[in-house]
Amino acid sequence: MHQSHSETDRHPAARMFAAVANKASQTAGRASTFVLACTVIFIWAVTGPIFRFSDTWQLVINTGTTIVTFLMVFLIQNSQNRDSAAIQVKLDELIRTGTVQNSFVGIEHLTAEELEELRARCEQRAKAVAVAAARKRNRKRS
Repeated sequence: MHQSHSETDRHPAARMFAAVANKASQTAGRASTFVLACTVIFIWAVTGPIFRFSDTWQLVINTGTTIVTFLMVFLIQNSQNRDSAAIQVKLDELIRTGTVQNSFVGIEHLTAEELEELRARCEQRAKAVAVAAARKRNRKRS
């Protein structure tokens, strides 16, 4: 989908959040990220005897995992919401036209607001097509 310069600059904070959310969810799903998390936990566990399994030692892992979990919930949910909205718009376009338009490839990278605008435009086009088809049927019956 081709966007004018004003559309791309309209929500810079939303675009930045979408880019960060996309990158974070892609990074979180990698095997290397899992290995890194396991390594951190292993190092934390090995240092237990050094710190005599103190409250501070326990607080470090509890605080770290809580912060990461809290942030990841929002980032991953944002990515999931945009991916779902993009899939829905693409499906709507397939149903409406019977063929895929190349302009819809990559729309999952748009902001939620941009996807909503695109969905609304597709919905309007679908209604216009339905009205035109109904008129055509009515003319054939007359």
